[in-house]
Parts: sequence; structure tokens; C-alpha cells
Amino acid sequence: MPNPTNCLGFCLHINDSYANFHIDDWQQLVADNKGGVLTFDVKAKIDGKWHGYKTFEMYISDYSLDDCGLTYRRISPGYEVFGKMGLYQRELSSFKEFPIIENTLIPGNCVNCHTSNACNPDNYTFHVRGANGATVVHHNHKTDILQSKSNTTGGSMVYPYWHPSGKYCAYSTNETRQSFHVVKEELIEVFDLKSDVFVYCPDSKELILDSMLMTKDNFETYPAFSPDVKTLYFCSSKAYDIPENYKKVQYNLCKVVFDDGKLVGKIHTVFDAAKINKNCTFAKPSYDGKYIMFTLSDYGCFPIWHHEADLWLLDLQTNTARPMDEINSPNTESSHNWSTGAHWFVFVSRRENGLYSQLFFACIDDHGKATKPFLLPQENPLEYYSNTTYSFNVPDFTTKKVDIDYHALGKGLMKEERVVTKARK
Repeated sequence: MPNPTNCLGFCLHINDSYANFHIDDWQQLVADNKGGVLTFDVKAKIDGKWHGYKTFEMYISDYSLDDCGLTYRRISPGYEVFGKMGLYQRELSSFKEFPIIENTLIPGNCVNCHTSNACNPDNYTFHVRGANGATVVHHNHKTDILQSKSNTTGGSMVYPYWHPSGKYCAYSTNETRQSFHVVKEELIEVFDLKSDVFVYCPDSKELILDSMLMTKDNFETYPAFSPDVKTLYFCSSKAYDIPENYKKVQYNLCKVVFDDGKLVGKIHTVFDAAKINKNCTFAKPSYDGKYIMFTLSDYGCFPIWHHEADLWLLDLQTNTARPMDEINSPNTESSHNWSTGAHWFVFVSRRENGLYSQLFFACIDDHGKATKPFLLPQENPLEYYSNTTYSFNVPDFTTKKVDIDYHALGKGLMKEERVVTKARK
């Protein structure tokens, strides 16, 4: 058992094999030094002699992270079967983790694409893939289990993003496949045979379809609403025969005016990635409307295994985009989400070992400059991350604990009954 932590004035001291500070003392120390610097001295007793290591510093941000928790999917990095996996929520003020839903309740199925409305889980949705396929939508204190596919859309309801009003949720419908490389530098490729974007209205159970976002000549995917509710962003690529031309798929970031359930005017390109022979995916606007962060890679709809994938930041005031060199690594950076205060973000990276995707935090100042990222804290990080055999992905902040009866939901998903949606064009 670790020794108790002693709080000595403005100092914390501990004798143990790792720095297991008492959480209340640590939080008080951080609060007292907001905007300041903490200095760490580390000494180790080796062969009966004490050795001192180089002193290092930790900087305390001026910007508070007010969201209480984090949600994410945790999955074993195997591809043939789903194995045990699930959606989880984690308190940021402690190391407590709770399941949202695990696929042990729906054996042989995969749960993914979980999304709440601007970090508020009063509205949330996620997709179930497998024999019990469905789209779960929680709205106005009611949970609907929707039919996962329809003849109208052709595919499943995935990659969701809520309209800030809660009246709508945009989805992409995709026909996804995966393939394996035979070269050691590349492991797996995920690609779409086709994809379109549409909007769902949970009150009326209607799918709002528009030919502008459901074309045969283009792949449309990854929708996202602007915080001011006036714009629907999405990624669009010229359509190709897949899989033979999968490396030709390069998405641009586009937008169209959204006016209370209707698309208005023409589609405009916001960032022309193909022009620089690149590919834009996972675009998410900050909740203050200043930026759009996205993943830039060489090609493809799902670059989470692409070593070249980096995070980029588009400044919507100046309409300029740049690579986030201060947070990118030589390995994969991808799927991210913003905090409600828009000064913090969480993202997925494989920088630690190239195999497992892990969650990193970073802060961004008023000038758009990000801080050095740090790994999702654990009580004993060396032991935790050395022993875990799971990858983390699709992270998001949450303003409160997700209220869900996952046992009842699991029973509902195991039944055949589904809410059937209808199309509105």
C-alpha cells in the first residue's frame, strides 16, 4: 500500500514507488498555483544509495477545464471479431470509470460513434453494428432504438453530430469495409464503398434528405453543425471505384447553410485539401465558433492507422489553416473533440508505441497556440498503460454523468423491435 501523502505548506511529499499524491491535496495545490509553475524533485534509492534526477517543471493552465468527465470507446485492437469492448465514462476529478454500455450485454456486436450534444448527455446517440444492429437516440428523456438501416439511405446511421438546439442530429450513412496490407509499414485500411449525409429529426422520427448531400458523384461524410446553428459542415470527396482506387479518395471540408431543417443555397468549399494533395476528415468546430480542427492525411475516410495523419487548425476569422506542430508527433493523430469552454481538447494518438491508440489532452490559448499534450492520467500510469491491451478512441467531454440504464438498454437491443424512420425530402 502507498504511504500517506504529506502536505507541507506549498509542497507535497511522498515516499513510494510512484507519485500517488492524495487527490484532494493535489487539486488544492493546482488551484492555488493556477497560471503558475510546479517544480518536481525526484530521488531514488538504488543499491542503498540515494540518486537525484534532474528537476523538472509542470505548468498550470490559466484556463479551467470545467467539464466533469470524459467519454470514450475502449476496444481490443483486433479486427476479425469484436471481443469485449464498450463505451465508458471517466471522472476527470478522480480515476473512477463507469460503463455506458458494454457489448457483453449484446454479444457479438460492436458499439461505436457515441455522441452527445455539445458535451451535454441529455441528448446522445450511438450506433450498434452486428446481428442486433440499431441506432440508439436518447432525446427528451426518452430512448429510441432505431432500425439501423433503411432502403432510403442504404447504409447505417453513423458519425453523428447534434444540432445545438437538440432538434436535429446529422448522420453519415456509410458502407464500410476493411482490408489488410502486406507491408509492415501499413497495417489496415478502412474505406467506404459509398457515403452520404442526412439529418434526423428525433421528434418526428423523420430523415431529412437532400440531393445536395446524397450524390452519386461524391462521397459525403463526417457532418458537423456550427455553434451558431446556421451552417452544416461536412467532408466531401470525388467518388471512385473502391477498393482499387482507395488511395485516390481525398476529402475537402465543405459547408452549406442550414435553416431550421432545410439546406439553403449552394455548397462551398471551406478547405481544399485535395488541392495540396491531402485529405481532410474528422472536422469539428470549437464551441466558441473560432476554429475548426481536423485530421489531415494523404488519403482515405478513416486515417486512424495512417502514420502521416496530423491535426490541423483552421482559423475561421482569418480563414487560414496550419498544422498543429506543437502537438503532432511522427505517428498518428486523429479523432478529437472540444471542451465546452473551447480552450481544451482531447484527441487520439499512437505516439507512445505505434499500436495502441491513447487519449491526450492539450490546451489552446486566445491566440490559437496549443500547449504540450499530456496522456489521460491514471492512478499508476506506468502499470496501467503497460498492462492494458485496449485502444481508446472517439473521445468526448461530458458536462455530467451519462444517465443510462444499460441493462434495460441491452435487453431492448436484444429484441427485434425497432423504431422505423420515415423520409422527408
